[in-house]
Amino acid sequence: MIKQEFENKVRKNRSIELEAELVVCGGGLSGVCAAVTAAREGVKVVMIQDRPVLGGNASSEVRLWALGATSHMGNNNRWAREGGLIDEILVENTYRNKEGNPVLFDMVLLDFVKRESNITLLLNTAIFNTIKANENTIKAVEAFCSQTSTNYIIKGDLFCDATGDGIVGFQAGAAFRIGQEAKAEFNEMMAPEEANNELLGHSIFFYSKDVGKPVKYVAPDFALRDITQIPKYRSIKSKDEGCSFWWLEYGGKMDTIHDSELVKDELWKVVYGVWDYIKNSGEFPEAETMTLEWVGTIPGKRESRRFEGHYMMTQNDVIDQTQFDDAVSFGGWAVDHHDVEGVYTTGASCTQWHGKGVYQIPYRSFVSKNITNLFLAGRIISASHIAFGTTRVMTTCAHGGQAVGMAVAVCKQQNAMPADLISGRLLTTLQDKLSLSGQGIPNVAYTGANLLNSAKVSASSELQLNYLPSCDAWFKLERAAAQLLPLQKGEKYTVEFSIKAEDACELSAEIRLSDKKENYTPNLILQSVCQQIKAGEQKVKFEFSEAIPDNQYAFLILLKNEKVSVQLSDQLLTGVVSVFNTENAKVSNTGKQTPPADIGVHSFDFYTPLRRPNGQNLALNISPAVKDFAVESITNGYVRPWLGSNAWVADFEDKSPTLDLKWNEAQEINSIILFFDTDYDHAMESVQMGHYEHVQPFVVRDYDIIDGKGNLVYRKENNYQTINKIQLDKAISADSLRIVFKPLESGNPVAVYQVVIQ
Repeated sequence: MIKQEFENKVRKNRSIELEAELVVCGGGLSGVCAAVTAAREGVKVVMIQDRPVLGGNASSEVRLWALGATSHMGNNNRWAREGGLIDEILVENTYRNKEGNPVLFDMVLLDFVKRESNITLLLNTAIFNTIKANENTIKAVEAFCSQTSTNYIIKGDLFCDATGDGIVGFQAGAAFRIGQEAKAEFNEMMAPEEANNELLGHSIFFYSKDVGKPVKYVAPDFALRDITQIPKYRSIKSKDEGCSFWWLEYGGKMDTIHDSELVKDELWKVVYGVWDYIKNSGEFPEAETMTLEWVGTIPGKRESRRFEGHYMMTQNDVIDQTQFDDAVSFGGWAVDHHDVEGVYTTGASCTQWHGKGVYQIPYRSFVSKNITNLFLAGRIISASHIAFGTTRVMTTCAHGGQAVGMAVAVCKQQNAMPADLISGRLLTTLQDKLSLSGQGIPNVAYTGANLLNSAKVSASSELQLNYLPSCDAWFKLERAAAQLLPLQKGEKYTVEFSIKAEDACELSAEIRLSDKKENYTPNLILQSVCQQIKAGEQKVKFEFSEAIPDNQYAFLILLKNEKVSVQLSDQLLTGVVSVFNTENAKVSNTGKQTPPADIGVHSFDFYTPLRRPNGQNLALNISPAVKDFAVESITNGYVRPWLGSNAWVADFEDKSPTLDLKWNEAQEINSIILFFDTDYDHAMESVQMGHYEHVQPFVVRDYDIIDGKGNLVYRKENNYQTINKIQLDKAISADSLRIVFKPLESGNPVAVYQVVIQ
């Protein structure tokens, strides 16, 4: 029993002081990735999250799907899913939770953090004060946990502000911006003529449920009664829910930090009014048996402060795909800006203008230019308002969070400060460590230690692709269809398709390339060929006399012809995908991007893949064979397709695929890292949409590693992850290793991107 008598002074809460090498402020995806990455590298981390769950806008409290450069597979960014830790998280979530339950995604994130002994996690703990050691250095933050009535003082060497609103950077005095820059400041064509304070607003989602019997709904008094106040009310559908109502947005003209509760109140008014319209207007008779299952209690916030780093990204960096020496991350979502009036706008709710490919994000944008020990992560990184329209999305933020976490590790290991990594040896160290973790920085290969570089590497077979076998499915050419293949410089290809035609007609085929060979936007026609075809089923051969100008991906396109269907192939293959000139309303893809002439954005056609269980390749024969799947690829430093497949792929008929690694003398081996194919082209939305498979059909599931004496070094069964890092309990001495792979049940050939041995 505790009994305490009256005291005439104010009692103080319990106070706990913690110390860490890194203090991560904010537990959204960027904070989680920063904390877990640093912790895995041996850094002592305290992570502070003011909510009861992790994930921020991706959590069950908000329920927005996490997405980034893949853009719902609705743009021309192929194999663009963010790599490293956020990839590991999304692959894990798809394995455990392919239906997209947001509560289970909470669990996945918590599991990743809880398993790291180097992380001290403080949930329900809000930072309210920042303490500085001097004008340019943070010493500690103070926070309060509402659930335990505990005050915390958390001291740290380095700090990462991933709070969304940038509370730590703000209190520390770091330079920041709110609103839109004028066009002239960065020569951004999409920016307004004059600077202003207009922002992207907040959204609140809701879920409905059909319970199979009539359900009554009486709207609260505060609910919106006049649905015509929402100009888009005619587009409301009773079966829509969650992210489909992203446009229920408000607050763009308000102070999105200090007025956030007022914004939330307005959004609740709108949500309950929309549901009143669905239930009681008589326009939706199917809604009689539906109930309102869940309404968000906090809004999903898009924009507030942006902080100034050593470099500020701009529209031109995104659209022109600026190459940065200090690239550590990438993005690829559209430049996505929303009308300041939000749900009450009479115009378009948003504009989304896509680039032709992914863009790099420099390390300098993650480092405060004023506070020497402060990293920036998430939507507050150093970017103009226009560039922010794309850098703000969650998996792009998470990918940058991993870069911050790894930078902290390099700082601690090298006794350096954040700005010391901007160039030189420490930058290379950071980029190599990120590449080794699967970051997939565009045009940046791993150059670090790898015993494989001194080995003779051979394989049981190498695919030379000269055909994709046909299946029973056909695709009617109501829109153009293309096979995207990694072709070789100087070759002239002949391609044969199986087609059936309703009537005699002409069928045209093209080879198209991208004007930047690292992109997948087919805006250059290398050659067009037209063939006369007869009615019925037949083989049609197209001979192209123009040589491929460089090693790069090319589009073998069959142009639109509604009288013709092309036969498909169930054979899936690493680094190979079919794409179609199709639309995707979720990302403003209408088949062709046609922007106004004065906003600095390109016009081009969209050629995008279909989601499985669709998404078959086009059945074809090709000569000469595509020779881009050689075993040498596993040592080139790239961990995903980039200018080529960058993968060793076994032959279709290889029933016992193996890699043999041989050295002239015995090597001391401590670790083996294998990079597999979990289909970087598939957009793994974290919640709501759901996915066809829980294991991606390309990934190696089972393999053995055997040394030269026949000893089993390691056995893996039922793998589903991208990266397998095998840290041996005890170093072994071996002059050879053999990796024996079990053929995939999917029938797809075994493929490996990289092998790193240290």
